[in-house]
Amino acid sequence: MERINTGILIFDDVEVLDFAGPFEVFSRPRLVPGVESRRSDDSAPFNVFTVAKTRDPITATGALTVVPRYGFADAPAIDLLLVPGGFGSRRLLHDEETLDWIRRTAAAARHVTSVCTGALLLGQAGLLQGRRATTHWASLDLLESLNVGVTVERDLRMVDDDVITSAGVASGIDMAFYLVESLFGREVADETAKYIEYRRVEPAG
Repeated sequence: MERINTGILIFDDVEVLDFAGPFEVFSRPRLVPGVESRRSDDSAPFNVFTVAKTRDPITATGALTVVPRYGFADAPAIDLLLVPGGFGSRRLLHDEETLDWIRRTAAAARHVTSVCTGALLLGQAGLLQGRRATTHWASLDLLESLNVGVTVERDLRMVDDDVITSAGVASGIDMAFYLVESLFGREVADETAKYIEYRRVEPAG
């Protein structure tokens, strides 16, 4: 079975749940239902991994240390790109190496997504031009002020306008379930939610 390479960007001061929530959702689905199927990756439709500028450990919020699986230089081809947020995203708004990596990766990916202020990076990379998008409620004005041609949706938990953006922190879990359902059906998404004991929220947008 060909699995969907799902690359999650991480960086210093990334919000933990922004990347860890979707990581859990994407890593838990199985096309064969049941607890036993989770003991292997045989029916796992996603291959989920973290990517950072280098493989050096990064420090997320709360001083959590995370070792990226790949650096920009050795990451495999990415089918589904997820850009999370956190206070560290502000520092990357003028980091051309990171923005260029996002552009190049997004151009080759089938799906491009963000959680929270990851939308700022997608906007700064030019990926939200002419699109609707959302972000954390405290950064809606900042996203609009970037003047990157995006229409900011202020009342939606998730927006799917070819590029998928979700609001703050926990909304990334619902966005990930939305993608699981879109790609593999409601039954797979609901069975995954039951396995991790999560009550799904339907993210209109």
